[in-house]
Amino acid sequence: MATLTAQEKLHLKKLVRELKEQRAAHTEFVSVYIPAGYEITKIINHLAEEQGTASNIKSSATRKNVQSALEKMIQHLRNFKRTPDHGLAIFAGNVASTQGKQDFRCWSIEPPLALNTRIYRCDKTFVLDILEDMLVEHNVYGLVVLDIRDATLALLRGKTIVPLQKTHSEVPGKFKAGGQSAQRFARIREEAHKEHFKKVADFMKEQFLPLGNNLKGIIIGGPNITVTDFINYDYITGDLKKKILGTKDLSYTEEFGLQELLDKSEDLLLNEEVSIEKKIMAHFFRQFIDNPKKVVYGEKETLKALEMNAVDLLLLSESIPEDAIFQLEEKAQAGGSTVKIISVETREGVQLRDLGGIAAILRFEIE
Repeated sequence: MATLTAQEKLHLKKLVRELKEQRAAHTEFVSVYIPAGYEITKIINHLAEEQGTASNIKSSATRKNVQSALEKMIQHLRNFKRTPDHGLAIFAGNVASTQGKQDFRCWSIEPPLALNTRIYRCDKTFVLDILEDMLVEHNVYGLVVLDIRDATLALLRGKTIVPLQKTHSEVPGKFKAGGQSAQRFARIREEAHKEHFKKVADFMKEQFLPLGNNLKGIIIGGPNITVTDFINYDYITGDLKKKILGTKDLSYTEEFGLQELLDKSEDLLLNEEVSIEKKIMAHFFRQFIDNPKKVVYGEKETLKALEMNAVDLLLLSESIPEDAIFQLEEKAQAGGSTVKIISVETREGVQLRDLGGIAAILRFEIE
């Protein structure tokens, strides 16, 4: 399952929230999910058949509402030449708040992830569990940071590092206790190394294997020599070894090490949103230093730039109100600007939030 961008999540969340607010007095709201690749004409024919079946509904008001919702949906579907690449979710019904009144509305969305389920349902509420499930981050990366002394396991879920487990080794210090031969002491250290690595590999198995196909990869970080030794000892189970995307030489362990590992792994996470966001914000801050007249930040200055049609790339923090995001997005797109919504789950995203949650890279300098 692919990872949604912050923008896709925001738009999907807005639609789901709007649809969840709707309630029907009887089972008269129609929800239809059309899988990717399914012929849209077959769905239209099916809905026309359901219109005929609805004539058997005893309540005249409910019968009329169901048939009218189906008609609204059929007319809407006729606007599509084919089913969109990810399929289509469509919803229709009488959403009038007063009984006896009529306000038939129809919503449709090509989901950000491909649909593989076909659904037709008539109910008092719209069927939204499939769309809601898309908002849940299923895909994760396993992160392992270790040195001779310590190891920390975590997950990268979307843009958030979720620490899972820490372990501490029993490897003795470099100076041997009095009376021990150098050879015996080296053997003790070697055995302690092995036990430490075996324990880390066991924890990886416990934490990562149950994730199945949702585990997109594993990245291991630490001092180069330690990481190489760890992998060469071959304690990592074969299924997990296949998932290792790469290793990184680190200066830190524990939480600082996890952040350093994430910062150094952009090449391995190239297509992930966390890397995309970091690159976008890095570009903004480079412009801020090299050509400060080509950037603005804060609501007042950015709105002024939008009014002048000077904005090339508009950056919006997901921390600002959703309604404000949609208004700014609409204004920017009307002027041909690109819009990126930035989360607050990275250090760069927090910096944007602290700048007022709104910034832009300009097409040209403005006074």
